[in-house]
Amino acid sequence: MTTLADPTAPPASAAASLRATVGAYVALTKPRIIELLLVTTVPTMVLAEQGMPSLWLVLATLVGGSLAAGSANALNCYYDRDIDVVMHRTSRRPLAQRTVPPFNALVFGLVLGVLSFVGLALTTNLLSAVLAVAAIAFYVLVYTMLLKRRTSQNIVWGGAAGCMPVLIGWSAVTNSVGWPAVALFMVIFFWTPPHFWALAMRFRDDYAAASVPMLPVVASPAVVASRIVAYSWAMVLTSLLLVAPLGPSGPVYGVSAVLLGAAFLREAHLLHRRVGRGEDAAPMRLFHWSITYLALLFLAVAVDALL
Repeated sequence: MTTLADPTAPPASAAASLRATVGAYVALTKPRIIELLLVTTVPTMVLAEQGMPSLWLVLATLVGGSLAAGSANALNCYYDRDIDVVMHRTSRRPLAQRTVPPFNALVFGLVLGVLSFVGLALTTNLLSAVLAVAAIAFYVLVYTMLLKRRTSQNIVWGGAAGCMPVLIGWSAVTNSVGWPAVALFMVIFFWTPPHFWALAMRFRDDYAAASVPMLPVVASPAVVASRIVAYSWAMVLTSLLLVAPLGPSGPVYGVSAVLLGAAFLREAHLLHRRVGRGEDAAPMRLFHWSITYLALLFLAVAVDALL
């Protein structure tokens, strides 16, 4: 039995082309990075509220934050399109593949930034909107354009942009920036170098080929491993500042922070030991665990506040 085709349906090739184009623009925003940022936003809002904020406020903050992160990532792709072509890890990005024209990517990134500011200003408060714009500006102007190609400390200071979602989440609820938000900011600040240096160890040749002075490119594996251990300790100790009486969190978060921190430190020290013995550093073990650590730590933040 034959069926008549819908005369109003677009040709299959046109539909496929549209999907590919939409997919390319979505890829410019680096959705996997946005997911990680959102994981830190909602628990911070729960902590600020000491309960569950209104779903409307949570949704508005997540949409505004996603637009801000997407803006920063798209503008990063625009500026780094020359080195993305060289690096195997980034060679499939839309600008490297020429599936999106550079000018379009620039406009797309700027429009997302404007939408983020307007959306947050209208649905949350002006402080959250300003913090979102500050995060975009810091990531693009300070990290991408100023630090990334000039110093091995690029990810240390540039990583501060990735800490901003906790400030945005807190301010969306309280219209202020409180001490717990600052403590969470510092946890992510110290978390970022071990997380990213582990990845950079794995893709050291990529960064070297692109002349990007990530620490594993300009320093020995022993130095990198030592720095990873030092920042890991700073991260774990900072995470304990949220436990009563210094912070608002109770035993659920406290026990979680200790156990998760111990597991993170174990991985960091094991990496250091493997490097010292001249073995395969296996840095992606720490990289993948660092993502799990952050997600579980912030889950503990939310659970503790709800209880």
